Amino acid sequence: MGEQTKSLDMAEILMEAYQLADRINDSEEVKRYLRLKERLDSDPEVQRLIGEFRRKKEKFEEAQRFGHFHPDYHAAKEDAESFQEKMARHPLVAEFLEAEEKLDRLLAEVSRTIARAVSESVRVPVNDPRPIKGRNCPG
Repeated sequence: MGEQTKSLDMAEILMEAYQLADRINDSEEVKRYLRLKERLDSDPEVQRLIGEFRRKKEKFEEAQRFGHFHPDYHAAKEDAESFQEKMARHPLVAEFLEAEEKLDRLLAEVSRTIARAVSESVRVPVNDPRPIKGRNCPG
């Protein structure tokens, strides 16, 4: 009789994935991110900035639908980008963005580790939610 190998069934794999998710949720990175998110959500100045950024982003997205030839395309893009940079300089927003980036790197590394364990050719999805350019802004 040949050597038997124990393989995990789908239920076992999912249980281990949930346990890993629980450990990640208990990490300092997640705790810091959630604390800062709560502070962002309750800060009136940051909420005002987020609302203004959303309006500028929507104006740019509307112009973007028609491409570079839309008369407001470049102005709307520059306005949204400069406002995004202004938001990123707000101390609370900057701290949140740093925590978000650190958490994103952790999750990306976990995904890459799992994918490489399966095969070097497995693609790993990348979370790159940059709304206009460069860094992301909350909201």
